[in-house]
Amino acid sequence: MKKRINAILVNGLTIGALVLATHSAAAAENLVDVVAEGCKVELESYCKAVTPGEGRVLACLYAHEDKLSGRCEYALYDAAAQLEHAIGALTYLANECKADMQQHCSNIQPGEGRLAMCLKKNEQQVSARCQQAIKDVGLEVTETQ
Repeated sequence: MKKRINAILVNGLTIGALVLATHSAAAAENLVDVVAEGCKVELESYCKAVTPGEGRVLACLYAHEDKLSGRCEYALYDAAAQLEHAIGALTYLANECKADMQQHCSNIQPGEGRLAMCLKKNEQQVSARCQQAIKDVGLEVTETQ
């Protein structure tokens, strides 16, 4: 199970920036909160001196995987499952809205939710497939993105 969790986290980190850039800030914070709460003891014991960012904290947990509590393992699994779900939803949205993004959002620089805001702004002009995908994934954007 640890190997699966680690594989999901490593894969998730590779495209995590995309997810976090297009997903709501609340959802991103929830993933961090799940791990921070579930791995509180491990973070304080093994990773206290690690500077957060660029996956260093997860790398620290990975380096101490043989010492992780069941609670921490579950928190990592839960966060990985949520991330995997978000990646699947965004992949579906990207596939269904590819032509619409090229048509309506080609001048938009990716990141910080800008493409999601562009799709939402142009929702009435995009194809029926893209409109359905937006509805299916529950794409919500806020003005602060």
